[in-house]
Amino acid sequence: MEPGYYTGGPSAPPAPAPAPVAVVSPQFCAPYVVPLTVTKKAMSFSGGDFTVADANGAVVLRVHGTYFSVRRHRVLHDAAGRPILTMQAKVFSMHRTWKVFRGDSTAANALIFTAKEASIFQLKTKLDVFLAGNTTQHLCDFRIKGSYFERSCAFYRGKSNIMIAEMKRKLTLPNALLGMDTFNVTVFPHVDHVFIAALVET
Repeated sequence: MEPGYYTGGPSAPPAPAPAPVAVVSPQFCAPYVVPLTVTKKAMSFSGGDFTVADANGAVVLRVHGTYFSVRRHRVLHDAAGRPILTMQAKVFSMHRTWKVFRGDSTAANALIFTAKEASIFQLKTKLDVFLAGNTTQHLCDFRIKGSYFERSCAFYRGKSNIMIAEMKRKLTLPNALLGMDTFNVTVFPHVDHVFIAALVET
C-alpha cells in the first residue's frame, strides 16, 4: 500500500464534528439535514406573511409582517404562537438593512444580528450578515449569494465557501393557481434552522 493512503478500518480516526452554527439557540441545531418548505402569498398587504413547514408538512414557524407602519417589521413565531424573533427594517438606509432581535423586543440588548445588502447596485442578491458582537462590521459572519427573485440562494460562513444552507424555488401548479410562492430550504447539519428561516425573508 502506498504511504499516505488509508483504506479505513476499526482504527480509523473519527471525523471532527463541524462547529455548530447556533445563532438563535443550540436547540434549533440538528445533527442531520433539515429540509424546510417555505410558503408565502405572492401578493401580501402585510408585507411578509409566510409559513415554514418541516419534512412531514407540519407548520413549525410562522411569520407575520406589518407593512403600513413607520417601522416595517416581521415577527417569527413558533408553532404554538410564541414569538421567537422580531425582524425590523432600517428606515432611510441606502442599503436594504434588517435588524433581528430576540423575542418580541426591539431593544438594543436584544439584537442578535444585522443583515444588509453588500452594495447598493447589484444584479444578484448579496447580503452580509453581522452578529451583534461584530460591532465594527469589517468582515461579515455570514453571507447570502444568489437571486431572491428566483428564490435560488446559498448561505455561507463569512467570506468562505463553506455552505450552511441553500434555497430553491418549488414550482407547483396548485400553489401557482392559489397565488402562493413556495420554495425549499435545505439546512445543513448542526446549523440553526430558525436563523436560516429568518434570513430567508430579510
